[in-house]
Amino acid sequence: MAVSADADRLGLATLRRLPVECRPLLRPGTVPAGIVHLGVGAFHRAHQAVHTEAAVGAAGGDWGIIGVAPRSTAVVDALAAQDNLFSVTTLAAEGATTRVVGALAGVRHAAGDPAAVVRLLADPAIRVVTLTVTEKAYQLDPVTGALRADPDLVADLTTDRPPRTVPGLLVRGLLARAAADAGPVALVSCDNLPANGRRLRGLVTQALALARVPDGPAGWIDRQVSFPGTMVDRIVPASTPDTLDTARRALGVTDLAAVAAEPYSQWVVEDDFPGGRPAWERAGAVLTGDAGPWERLKLRTLNGVHSATAYLGALAGAETVAETLALPRLDGVLRRLVAEDVAASFTPPPGVSVPAYGEEVLARFANPAIRHRTLQIAMDGSQKLPQRVLHTIADLRAAGRPARWAALVVAAWLRFLLGHADDGRPLPLDDPLADRIRAALAAAPGTPAGVVDALFALREVFPADLAADDEVRADVTGWLTDLERHGVRATVAGAG
Repeated sequence: MAVSADADRLGLATLRRLPVECRPLLRPGTVPAGIVHLGVGAFHRAHQAVHTEAAVGAAGGDWGIIGVAPRSTAVVDALAAQDNLFSVTTLAAEGATTRVVGALAGVRHAAGDPAAVVRLLADPAIRVVTLTVTEKAYQLDPVTGALRADPDLVADLTTDRPPRTVPGLLVRGLLARAAADAGPVALVSCDNLPANGRRLRGLVTQALALARVPDGPAGWIDRQVSFPGTMVDRIVPASTPDTLDTARRALGVTDLAAVAAEPYSQWVVEDDFPGGRPAWERAGAVLTGDAGPWERLKLRTLNGVHSATAYLGALAGAETVAETLALPRLDGVLRRLVAEDVAASFTPPPGVSVPAYGEEVLARFANPAIRHRTLQIAMDGSQKLPQRVLHTIADLRAAGRPARWAALVVAAWLRFLLGHADDGRPLPLDDPLADRIRAALAAAPGTPAGVVDALFALREVFPADLAADDEVRADVTGWLTDLERHGVRATVAGAG
């Protein structure tokens, strides 16, 4: 069903027309803002916004969210036209349910008015700043954690021009907050970064040093700002016209900011909030002193398996993760990846079985209602693969163990980078290192060993110790040879 341009829009004026079960727990405008969120994409709207609305609905508090889009105006414009309301459709095999969320107290566009966002970050009413801006927006080398020498970032930190980068916005906001002595604040990364809280702290520390911030404001930031680590988990496919149509049928009005997600949602948060926080535990979140084991569980198991299905599936011509899992014997290979490699690479949270968690992951991925596209997951592999797969390999090798199945995932990524599926169809390379990757491949011999040599030399992806590991190189080269000669289906079917 096409959405007509003149259809009634979701908004405060149409709330009473919604079915009762679809109405929000909170009415926008009734809960003052206490949170700024950078990155109002689909994941935030289907995850943190849902948890926060439920927490405020259960326990109260002035914890409305002001969502900030760093660059794109599309979502901001859609939300502003709808009085900051949007819907989340939960997609299960047995059917879909849709509910409007009222957690947003406002929206802003950072690129359009960065000074306003800086003032917002310095507002004493704001005590929590959360982020879902994807790995590349942090401007951190995924191997070393060092800030990249990006010209825009350097200009943000060394000149007075309006900030254009996420680190630039954060540092300007914190300095303005320090100048006003505006009270403590927690900066909370909700992105899939290893040790995301510590990485964000390192980002801010490095940025302050690059900006040559005096001891006074730097000391204030050190005392007043916390960086809780988190683990977030919910499958949220990119919105499509079908997403909007489903929301329209459920609501009876048009929602141009509609998102869809799987039923499962998990949020683990280190409880370090000097200015207070919503009662997220009342909304199912796990509050802990150390999110690290949970983070490794999710990154290495769920995200690692997700990347495996993305690259193997795209090569095999499968459009979605669910279609990929239907490939003969692939589920068995993924189970061995989890049981033999991932489970042996780290210590999970108390009481958690990694293979059992892996079974839950595979069941979620097989949900036929979630059409999570393999090419969407395959984006930005150079940023994702280190924490999702290479850390597993590094820890296994440090313990003297093989990493055969994780090596298959690396080989599938390298095969994907060659730019064509098993049937010859072209595959897109959407990656921050795309130019470097293309140049490396162009200069390399067109053999599996040549490809491994060329791409293992990318230090932004492969640490020197791992790149020099003969056993890892042999495993990856062997798998890449099989994928090139026989394709995904035959390689997986023959894997023992």
